[in-house]
Amino acid sequence: MEDKKQVFQTETKLRWRTFQWSTRLIIFFLLMLIPVFIITLQRGLKPVLPILGNDPSTQKLLSPTIPQELSAKDLRKYKGFDSFLRSKSKMEELKKQNQAVDLQEIRAAFYVDWDPQSLFSLQKNIDKLNMVIPEWFFIDPKTDLLRTEIDTAASKIMKKAGIKIIPIINNINDAKGGDFDGDLVHRILHDNVKRERLINDIVKNLKQYKLQGINIDFEEFKETSDEPIIAFQKELYEKLHAQGFIVTQDIMADNGDFNIKALAKYNDYMFLMAYDEHYAGSVPGAISSQKWTERILDQIAKEIPSNKIILCFAGYGYDWEQNKEAITVTYDEALSLAKQYGATITFDNNTYNNSFSYKDGRGNKHQVYFTDAATNFNTIRFADEYGTAGTALWRLGSEDGRLWHYYNRSLTNESVTKNAFDFRTLEKVHMIFSTPDYIGEGEILNVLTDPQPGKIKLQTDPKESIITEESYLELPTKYVISKFGNVHNEVVLTFDDGPDPTYTPQILDILKRENVPATFFVVGLQGENNIPLLQRIYTEGHEIGNHTFTHPNIALVSKERASAEMETTRLLIEAVTGRSTVLFRAPYNADAEPTTEAELRPVALSKAQNYYTVGESIDPNDWEKGIIADSIYARVIREYEEDPSKGIILLHDAGGNRQQTVEALPRIIKYFKDKGVQFTTVSKLLGKNKNEIMPKAKGNLMTIDNIIFGLGYWFGHFITAVFWIAILLGFFRILLMAIMAFYKKWKDHKHPLSYTTEGENYPKVSIIVPAYNEEVNAVKTIQNLLRQDYPSFDIIFVDDGSKDSTFSKVDLEYKNHHIVKVHTKVNGGKASALNYGISITNSDFVVCIDADTQLKTDALSQLMKCFRLQFKKQSTSWCRCRKCKSG
Repeated sequence: MEDKKQVFQTETKLRWRTFQWSTRLIIFFLLMLIPVFIITLQRGLKPVLPILGNDPSTQKLLSPTIPQELSAKDLRKYKGFDSFLRSKSKMEELKKQNQAVDLQEIRAAFYVDWDPQSLFSLQKNIDKLNMVIPEWFFIDPKTDLLRTEIDTAASKIMKKAGIKIIPIINNINDAKGGDFDGDLVHRILHDNVKRERLINDIVKNLKQYKLQGINIDFEEFKETSDEPIIAFQKELYEKLHAQGFIVTQDIMADNGDFNIKALAKYNDYMFLMAYDEHYAGSVPGAISSQKWTERILDQIAKEIPSNKIILCFAGYGYDWEQNKEAITVTYDEALSLAKQYGATITFDNNTYNNSFSYKDGRGNKHQVYFTDAATNFNTIRFADEYGTAGTALWRLGSEDGRLWHYYNRSLTNESVTKNAFDFRTLEKVHMIFSTPDYIGEGEILNVLTDPQPGKIKLQTDPKESIITEESYLELPTKYVISKFGNVHNEVVLTFDDGPDPTYTPQILDILKRENVPATFFVVGLQGENNIPLLQRIYTEGHEIGNHTFTHPNIALVSKERASAEMETTRLLIEAVTGRSTVLFRAPYNADAEPTTEAELRPVALSKAQNYYTVGESIDPNDWEKGIIADSIYARVIREYEEDPSKGIILLHDAGGNRQQTVEALPRIIKYFKDKGVQFTTVSKLLGKNKNEIMPKAKGNLMTIDNIIFGLGYWFGHFITAVFWIAILLGFFRILLMAIMAFYKKWKDHKHPLSYTTEGENYPKVSIIVPAYNEEVNAVKTIQNLLRQDYPSFDIIFVDDGSKDSTFSKVDLEYKNHHIVKVHTKVNGGKASALNYGISITNSDFVVCIDADTQLKTDALSQLMKCFRLQFKKQSTSWCRCRKCKSG
């Protein structure tokens, strides 16, 4: 046997060198192809978007007048705040009040749960606040009991920030149009049982929700005297103060309903609502002019200490249509109106409020007044220097976002002198997300403008640190989207997520048989794995759109990832078909009229990559688990019949089991054909031909890109084939072994084996035990081996240079044992110890086990059984057992 070579043994190095050079060449070509692919990706040879027509009547909206910088002129400085801030005598008086209160100014804001922007603003700016007044407590007009409406999402944000939460309780009656109801308060104030129950319920809920106090906002009183509300406030204050809660109350400016001096005794703070100088039912005018604000604060400060007053300021405005009651507008809504109608915003340096006028689409004149961050800065500057306890914004979600650049800092003279405020941070304004403007009709979207910041020029009084003039040079923009492809007795079939080797061919066969065109929005990864199918889609006359490469939610990934997803898929389409595409549909967000940021962001990102976004208006949700063909068909028909102006149908040819979609497709086609509705393509909806929507691919690297994607395709299929072959070979090996086992069992049954029992038929066996640092187990292992019932064996223990007492312990125990032979050698590993043991044995068989292995007493006999068997009519045949390892 020693003269024979091993099966794969060779004396030359040809095979090794061949492997080396093959590997090097593969790596070389990969290194060459990768940068080529990256260069192609980075070059960005995007097809030119075909120009789509617009209705001339919409041009005015698309080209609004942008306010220009005002010419220099002499500005008359506002004397109100300047005069106050320079007043030395008054400052000395206020200095004493400031010294009496060693507290950080309160920076509060009112929160409402009926405006989603309020929650958005709270979440974004919670770190700028130390108190929030949420509108959570109400009085049920039917039972006069406390009703709570806790916004859990907002509550979590507030509690995580560790700020004071002081909920409002008001007397708003929804049954009366959401107005304040004086009768509701009157019933409680004049009923001892109801009053006590309400107070107890307030305490109970403050404890239950772990809130820090209450804010009383009762308005439109019908009382003939102050006594009932004072009595209620006294009872509430004593009850809550005893348990550590804060008690506050809202008071309106110029309102004789309140005995401020008496009520202040039973409140920790009084919230002075310094807004609505002009209100919805009044003539148009400033929301809160500075002289008016100074006057009402002076009036209240004569009644109570200024450090008990929290000055509430406005973050909103009013839009007065001529001869009609005004509607409330947020700061963003005011800017949107000015942008839409090309109005010029004027900052009045006498009132520090903003205003503009416009005519709506019906020709009606409007006047809009609103406050902004400049108004708020001057108001807070004044309030802090006046010595108030702090300020409160009405309300979160309606404010100018620039407010948050300074709201968490003190604006007293001392503070702004030590740490000057950088007014340049107020020269850019961003809109909080708002609903986009849509122009035209259809389900193909083109972004005309996306959100951009506005530019503002400020003039300040550097000595007094107030804003004296403000000019809106450029208004901020929001999404403006043009819609195209309005259908006229037409529908378009579109398929997402493919191609799929099982379902796409079936769908193509149906479309070919019915002579119906379609648009396939392909996922790059699917296309790369099914290149022949992608080629078939194009050659059979269908249009191809981009559906990203790996199907991520574009709204949740980075801009760079989104760009790579779209560009890689475009390269694949170009390499396979020789044609590019300008059609895109975002995964998870295919709505034909997106409204949320998650829906709009993919549209804007795709436009930046030179795509038109193709939406959908008929979506049977054929991807739902367990859906059947009947449901898919019924949903398509129902949605179409509800609104025949809907034209783009969304189906899926991949992404799961799509057999039900395949089965529903012929019925859908038949329905529309029977109604005389034409099947068309996206290009025809746009009034373009297929070559404009799928222009010829540009660039001299397309051949290499084709090779790259082709290699990826064939390599993937090769690897798949290799795995299948390996699985099949493994299966056949198991099957063959099973057949041989059954044959052996049958043969043994037909020809029973007999055992020899003569002593000479027990060949000698050596048990080799290699050991390294096994002082704990070695002796026990040998003791176990000595219990073997096999009559002819010895034990060769080989210590492999252990650093512990392995050798000394075994040698001490078995040095003179007639069966056990103890050896030691220089450390060389388990294999070398085994080879050493084999070299010194004279047995015909060896069994090798680890030094920590325990065997049953009959293990050796069982292992040697097969070597002692002989057929009845045959001579004994011996085999060589090289290694039997038990572990």
